[in-house]
Amino acid sequence: MYLGIDLGTSAVKTVLVDDAQRVIASESRSLATVSPQPGYSEQDPAQWIDATFATLDALKASHADALAAVAGIGLSGQMHGATLLDASLRPLRPCILWNDGRSATECRVLEQRWPALREVTGNKAMPGFTAPKLLWIAAHEPEIFAATKLVLLPKAYLRLVLSGEAVEDVSDASGSLWLDVARRDWSDAALAASGLSREHMPRLVEGCAPATTLRSELARRWGMIRQPVIAGGAGDNPAGAIGIGAIRPGAAFVSLGTSGALMVPTDRIAANPDRVVHTFCHAIPGMWIQAGAILSAASCLAWLARLFGAAEAELLAPLGARPQAPSPVSFLPYLAGERTPHDDPVVRGMLDGLSHGTDRAAIVQAVLEGVTFALADCRDALADAGIGIAEADVIGGGSRSTFWLSVLANVLSIPIHRFAGGETGAAFGAARLGRLAVTGEAIGDVCMQPQRIETFEPDAALVDAYAERLPAWRDLYRPRH
Repeated sequence: MYLGIDLGTSAVKTVLVDDAQRVIASESRSLATVSPQPGYSEQDPAQWIDATFATLDALKASHADALAAVAGIGLSGQMHGATLLDASLRPLRPCILWNDGRSATECRVLEQRWPALREVTGNKAMPGFTAPKLLWIAAHEPEIFAATKLVLLPKAYLRLVLSGEAVEDVSDASGSLWLDVARRDWSDAALAASGLSREHMPRLVEGCAPATTLRSELARRWGMIRQPVIAGGAGDNPAGAIGIGAIRPGAAFVSLGTSGALMVPTDRIAANPDRVVHTFCHAIPGMWIQAGAILSAASCLAWLARLFGAAEAELLAPLGARPQAPSPVSFLPYLAGERTPHDDPVVRGMLDGLSHGTDRAAIVQAVLEGVTFALADCRDALADAGIGIAEADVIGGGSRSTFWLSVLANVLSIPIHRFAGGETGAAFGAARLGRLAVTGEAIGDVCMQPQRIETFEPDAALVDAYAERLPAWRDLYRPRH
């Protein structure tokens, strides 16, 4: 048996997977995010631990025998968050999350301090990444910076609590701006530019390698007959790639979670930081992921549901299975700023084209289309790096909507494939990494592609209609700085 634990932004999801790679049980607990000021986004690390322990306690109550047999654990997590620990390894402040936009000034300072940043890290300095957050802390909370002895990404903090060891995998570390992505090791120059050193960093491992073991007292708490191995694991999107078997060059996939991304595994670095294409190490050796990322995806639908006081399923139901034409309303999904291709943390969303005749369905459709148009921006940025996409799989909570996937196929003008259980892809991928860390099996024998249950083919008329709409949608963007 193997456990996959995905520490997401909105929830912790834990799955229990057997030797035949069947998910036999899953548990989820919600997480809360706070915004002390506009553009800020933080979470208390204590709730990550409480939520994770709650999922495992629930699995013990419902599947005690299966949980007892767990041999390996894989962790997946939201990327980029800055968890600052003191000399006693206690958090000094709430974690600053990936969608926090406060450190735009520090991004410019960081690139001035270290001109080789883009070449070495494969990425442009942006507020979402971890390093600029530390410069902000140094400037605005100097007593916190001085007391910081260890900087961990969210899932590495969870691993520290589970095991007592500070270890991170190279895929998650890629989103810190402290990793030399070609060497898959910390960059001393990058750390120095942030006022840090290797002493502030966890030990690095590959995602499929054993990292540590579960504390004996926790193994006893959950009735496990051994102390399971904990794998290096992965950032949420690389873990999602493992879950759907995207381990070969060109196996493109779309993530429709709280945030969104269009990602392509490669066996070489094809960086394009000037167009805000992200370069991350994959969770398996010798592979990387090139990604276009948007800060708001399924969270846009959740925002609309709160606005209308309706369940998301209630909003989607009147749309049917596929669009008949583009919505007359346009939506910019920049509720938390944007990454690819704009790198604009202060831009905000917009609804355009409203009239007395606009109904709720038109607005809902516009929100789905706006997110998808933003993914088309990611597609074009990847194309500028020489990466073409002929088809894509889709994971994340948004993959449950057939209407949205039809929009995606027509806007991107490629076939879109859906899997059963695609919304738990990151946790399942983490479980696969936990298995690899225990068994040492060939990666291709474990990370197989699940059966596709549905393919959404582009319709020529809709492809043309959306292609005609896209330039006007792009013209709505106006930088605010």
